[in-house]
Amino acid sequence: MLADYHTHTPLCRHAEGEPEAYIDHAIAAGLAEYGISDHAPQSPEPFDDWRMLEAELPAYFDWIARARKHAGTRLPVRAGLECDWLPDCHDFIGHLAGTYHWDYLIGSIHYLGDKWDFDNPKWLGRWAETDIDQIWTNYWQEYTAMAKSGLFDFLGHPDLIKKFAYTPEGDLRRFYDPVIEAIAENNVAIELNTAGFHKPCAEQYPSAEFLKLAAEAHIPLTLSSDAHAPTEVARDFHKAIPLIQAAGFTHLSRFEKRQRTAVQITPSPFRGV
Repeated sequence: MLADYHTHTPLCRHAEGEPEAYIDHAIAAGLAEYGISDHAPQSPEPFDDWRMLEAELPAYFDWIARARKHAGTRLPVRAGLECDWLPDCHDFIGHLAGTYHWDYLIGSIHYLGDKWDFDNPKWLGRWAETDIDQIWTNYWQEYTAMAKSGLFDFLGHPDLIKKFAYTPEGDLRRFYDPVIEAIAENNVAIELNTAGFHKPCAEQYPSAEFLKLAAEAHIPLTLSSDAHAPTEVARDFHKAIPLIQAAGFTHLSRFEKRQRTAVQITPSPFRGV
């Protein structure tokens, strides 16, 4: 049975729904575990308009508690954060790691250069003026550094840089190979994130080629929806599993108290959405 660990709450200011509704949908979809991992605070504040403030962490803990109470014995609910990889972020993420008994921390890249949140539709026009090859180079260099940091339990939506379907010409392995090596050497997991199916790139994060390279390098994998509404929990998992298996993966990762275990991919009562 499957887990969905990358999901959000209204505290990030661009998600909706109550914890009970998320849990009901996770149970209806046949999930074995459900994880909550909203966008973490970032210093200095206010940093942007799409994450919780540090003062709102108690409200986040309450949200997790409500989800766990509603789930009861029906569904384990894991607690996490999606943390942004930024220059000199180590100390702040270390601080966040000590604020709660987390089950996992996700490392993601949403910012490059001069504080450009490149996946924000607000700045879509900037892409037409961007050197695509150079921005991809910068992105994957940062992703490699994030993999080497040792701060995170898994890394989010690996090729988010393709969200708006701006992709360099030629063989993309020139970007993929160094980061695959870094992820494997540092024994960190990645996710397959199904949100990409609903973006201009119209495919999962990461690409099938990246997935195959990750499987060949024995990189651990988890499966995520990046849900921002209850109806998005486990969305398109039925499409993702064949892709995962075709790439060569036989197991998916689970997380509890920042410990990773592997669960074999087997036929299950997962109903999908």
